[in-house]
Amino acid sequence: MTGVPGLLVAAPRSSSGKTTVALALMRALARRGLQVRGAKCGPDYIDPAFHRAATGHPSFNLDSFAMSPALLDAVAGHAAAGADLVVAEGSMGLFDGVRAAPTRTGANADIAARYGWPVLLVLDVSGAAQSAAAVALGCSAYDPNIRISGVVLNKVASPRHRRLVEAGLERVGIPVLGALARDAGLVLPERHLGLVQAGETADLEARLDRLADLAEAGLDLDRILARAAGAAPPATGALPPPPGQRIAVAQDEAFSFLYPHQAAGWRAGGAEIVAFSPLADEAPPPDCDVCWLPGGYPELHAGRLAAAERFRAGLRAFAAEKPVHGECGGYMVLGESLEDADGRAHRMAGLLPVATSYARRRLHLGYRVAHLVADGLLGAAGTRLVGHEFHYAGELTRAPDASIALARVADAEGTDLGFAGHRSGRVTGSFFHLIAAEPA
Repeated sequence: MTGVPGLLVAAPRSSSGKTTVALALMRALARRGLQVRGAKCGPDYIDPAFHRAATGHPSFNLDSFAMSPALLDAVAGHAAAGADLVVAEGSMGLFDGVRAAPTRTGANADIAARYGWPVLLVLDVSGAAQSAAAVALGCSAYDPNIRISGVVLNKVASPRHRRLVEAGLERVGIPVLGALARDAGLVLPERHLGLVQAGETADLEARLDRLADLAEAGLDLDRILARAAGAAPPATGALPPPPGQRIAVAQDEAFSFLYPHQAAGWRAGGAEIVAFSPLADEAPPPDCDVCWLPGGYPELHAGRLAAAERFRAGLRAFAAEKPVHGECGGYMVLGESLEDADGRAHRMAGLLPVATSYARRRLHLGYRVAHLVADGLLGAAGTRLVGHEFHYAGELTRAPDASIALARVADAEGTDLGFAGHRSGRVTGSFFHLIAAEPA
């Protein structure tokens, strides 16, 4: 396979510092004049926006479970288009995925193996010294289809601590390609679904430049760059087709979780994406064919959305004639009401027979495999959808039956979760974020 070389920044577990190292690398190499592109392994809505800020170019999700091999290669090709190098960031641990067919588990390792990208392993060495080498050695030996090119040590306490860790890694023959000290200032601000969004992060450009400075000082960028290998395929495959010619997409601090490959596919299919802001009390433009409300943080802005009369009236007028779909946060706003964290109920658009609450928090997390109950914006009845659900909100209304549900849903292992989402007239919505669709 010919194409653009890459590196996968991964770790043995979550919260090891992958995002810090990935952003530092992206920004530092971009400052050197390289055309760097970011990518994110798995279903993450927030990190790609930080990658875009660090590199100046879109970043795409690569998901070996949710995407067919053809779609995965198409997305990887678009991710690498025009690049000298792809820096992909993993999610969770390097081998963490679902029980599925080999190479289709959703794990970071699937992506590294498919495109031949060496793994730069980030080790959080707080609370360990030579034992960190045993963890790195285990990662190196676990899957013969991937190659650990070296490690970056994170949260190093002192020069002596670093020497002890390096002694262990020298013993097992794994090179240390850099180290970062413990520094609370490196941590990006977070909220309940992960990092605070890139557009809301104060002094983001200054933070990224500081990370790049730390990469120049603490990472051996030349050796890391020399280890880039493998190849993403050419950008020739087909991305998801657009649902209409002009697509009104809600876009502001309450609505931002639209997968980049979806938007890229819509544009590649000749569609125009027209952004509007519900928080600014803007309605979907009436000359659009379709309205799409992505996920985001409507629970943090429920009062403003309830007061946005022009938005809600315009949305109802649009839905009377044209299709509207909402994902997760968008689904909540299409419902009757949204209860915020303080237990206050706020009136929403009233287009779907569902009331949701963020006051009664419970984590809902995982892949969803759905089959549409009826024809609609997302496809014909029986169309297979693969998506991901990640939210703390719940439904106060009873579960839908086949007469009003969007789809019949199972988890990644095929466990039936019953009917989910709602449909009413031209309006549809559900808590899961669509990644891929296959005709019935």
